[in-house]
Amino acid sequence: MTKLETLQHKIDEAKQGGGLKRIESQHKKGKLTARERIDILLDPGSFEEIGMFVTHRSTDFGMEKEQYLGDGVVTGYGTVNGRLVYVFSQDFTVFGGSLSETHAEKICKLMDLAIENGAPVIGLNDSGGARIQEGVVSLGGYADIFYRNTRASGVIPQLSAIMGPCAGGAVYSPAITDFILMVEHTSYMFVTGPNVVKTVTHEEVSSEELGGADTHASKSGVTHFACANEVECIDHLKKLLSYMPQNCEDEAPIYPYEAGNELRENLNKLIPENSNQPYDMREIIAEVCDEESFLEVHKNYAENILVGFARIGGRSIGVVANQPASMAGVLDINSSKKGARFVRFCDAFNIPLLVLVDVPGFLPGTDQEWNGIITNGAKLLYAFCEATVPKITVITRKAYGGAYDVMNSKHIGADFNFAFPNSEIAVMGSKGAAEIIFKKEIDSAEDPIAKLQEKDAEYAAKFANPYGAAARGFIDEVINPADTRMKLIKAFTMLQNKVCNMPRKKHGNIPL
Repeated sequence: MTKLETLQHKIDEAKQGGGLKRIESQHKKGKLTARERIDILLDPGSFEEIGMFVTHRSTDFGMEKEQYLGDGVVTGYGTVNGRLVYVFSQDFTVFGGSLSETHAEKICKLMDLAIENGAPVIGLNDSGGARIQEGVVSLGGYADIFYRNTRASGVIPQLSAIMGPCAGGAVYSPAITDFILMVEHTSYMFVTGPNVVKTVTHEEVSSEELGGADTHASKSGVTHFACANEVECIDHLKKLLSYMPQNCEDEAPIYPYEAGNELRENLNKLIPENSNQPYDMREIIAEVCDEESFLEVHKNYAENILVGFARIGGRSIGVVANQPASMAGVLDINSSKKGARFVRFCDAFNIPLLVLVDVPGFLPGTDQEWNGIITNGAKLLYAFCEATVPKITVITRKAYGGAYDVMNSKHIGADFNFAFPNSEIAVMGSKGAAEIIFKKEIDSAEDPIAKLQEKDAEYAAKFANPYGAAARGFIDEVINPADTRMKLIKAFTMLQNKVCNMPRKKHGNIPL
């Protein structure tokens, strides 16, 4: 065999992973192989592999007799829609995708390159966890990866797709990254699996219930997207990337856009006249943003707030919006955390923010107070205060109490604050305010109900409108709803060169 033939033989061997039988087993589970996933993700012919011939160094438990080229992870770089990305794809056909010392070294080398060259890292995770035959060196490998995830945070986008099991220490690397995508019925994330849970707590729970895609998309909020299959998951990865810059020094993408008639008359009809009647804020987003450009994040978690990426006039933006169709759009613990995390991502990567406000306040109750609504609500407040990207707020209806302050008010650094003519900016609703301010008068009246209605109307006339705030300059402009899109295009264009110098410090102390 010539040297070139030897080389080709080794390449062919590496591409077989754990062998044809294990590849067939992977396919029977409805899963793609590590290399098939990369082929779908990257532009055709763009993938350049790094570390194809790496093998593990373990000699315990007969491991020296079982060697696979690549050692259970495919690493390299390529392009997605012409943009450089770094990718690692764990190979479940090799030792169940378990992480060894050398497996970790390959991922770390890739992440170092990504940080140095300012390009996103995409992890396609499919691993049973640490390789137990290697003991503490495999655990050390995980810690090496966690350290790089943290160093890369806010420097380059980090995306994690969970394409199979992800257990124990393996879950913490995706948890540090910016976005997690899971595949329904074939991917799982948990710190301890169902068997350990049963032993320790005597709870009977399936892998799907404990850590499946639906569980983490709706209950825990660990995952941002639950996808029907692996191809859909990879398509979501590509779409996500289209809204992001390459790194923190880069600007958010701007795509070609031909200006036309930007009036949206439908916006004059979407807000109900009855201020207590719900409506779907997604309809407002669809009207003000470029057609079909809204990519919702965390769709099934904390549904009383909407977050996601969109485009306005071709410009990538992040959208944070109260959702009156769920819990009247009230802020609570989960929605505050969801909003804060998204705002901080957008700020880290120079993605302007559009905030749509219809909020009656914070959710009251012992459950919220005992579980820390104060600290968690402060996370959203902190995130908006800290953000230096262009920030524009549109108050569509209610903005009451502390929630008015928190939802990107002028006082915490918003650049532009618009309000619809029907908006109500006040400490609280007029009925509740009247009951407090005029309590004695109402109680002593011959007809308390009629007196309450009278005082309710009196308070509403004075405060349940945007003009008091506009008179103070807290609202820059009260606008015709139909003009909203045109106003936003102009305002974001005007703010595109915004510079904001913050006080010198190591970092702030966000209320975690």
